[in-house]
Amino acid sequence: MTSPMTLVEAFDGRTTEQRWDWVLSRLKVADIGKDEARQARRLLADAKLHGHKYAIDAVLAVIARRQKGQVTVFASDVDDLEKLLPETIVVKQV
Repeated sequence: MTSPMTLVEAFDGRTTEQRWDWVLSRLKVADIGKDEARQARRLLADAKLHGHKYAIDAVLAVIARRQKGQVTVFASDVDDLEKLLPETIVVKQV
């Protein structure tokens, strides 16, 4: 499960459209809207963070918090996500 914003951030231009579509076909992408934006803003405020540097991580944190069972989040910058997630959610470096 991921956010559409994370997918856009991850695209680097080297991936063909066919490969991109293959990857997308294997992912669940969360619908996000105003409620998720509010929750993400609250997470940022609670962590005393703000701005575009943390925006996508905050939305991903909202999505991760909604998942049932054991949750692992894969990220290139684990420090930012660890500030936004409870210890019960594992954050791993990719």
